[in-house]
Amino acid sequence: MKNLILIIAFLSFSFAASSQVVKADLQASGLTCSMCSKSINTALKTLIFVESVETDINNNMFSIVFKPGTKPDFDLLKKKVADAGFSVANLWVYANFNQQQIKNDAHINLDGINIHFVNVKEQVISGEKKILVVDKDFLTAKAYKKFSNATPMECFKTGYMADCCNVKKDNSAAQRVYHVTI
Repeated sequence: MKNLILIIAFLSFSFAASSQVVKADLQASGLTCSMCSKSINTALKTLIFVESVETDINNNMFSIVFKPGTKPDFDLLKKKVADAGFSVANLWVYANFNQQQIKNDAHINLDGINIHFVNVKEQVISGEKKILVVDKDFLTAKAYKKFSNATPMECFKTGYMADCCNVKKDNSAAQRVYHVTI
């Protein structure tokens, strides 16, 4: 009985401390017709971590729901849009947080995805939050330039942790890091 209580307590803590990326809104640019939207929609649905995609043709927006228990790859989303002949104008990601401390130029691991907060105030966040990916090729060139002025970190230009925040020179150095803001 004592072991059962310990297991339940451990599982409760594990789930309480975790965060999960659940969905995303991707706005594409370069579209001229409904066939363009269909091309992107079809391409996004081929990704193994995508459960569903809904298209808003009027706003060139794609609402993507991720399969539970999978790790979404934002670069693959971008690649599918590019392979269809278009580009990403904005990528908003929705994730569940549980008492997560964030601050400017701080890294956290979000469901196996390394993220670096840019242009945020120090705070504790909980519940589902909408975060904007501000890396190059995930928003317009003008918006990227604005956010590049918000951090002195080299990783913002490269997208890899080796160039950021005094990361140890080990396997984590070669890992992708996405820059986001709230």
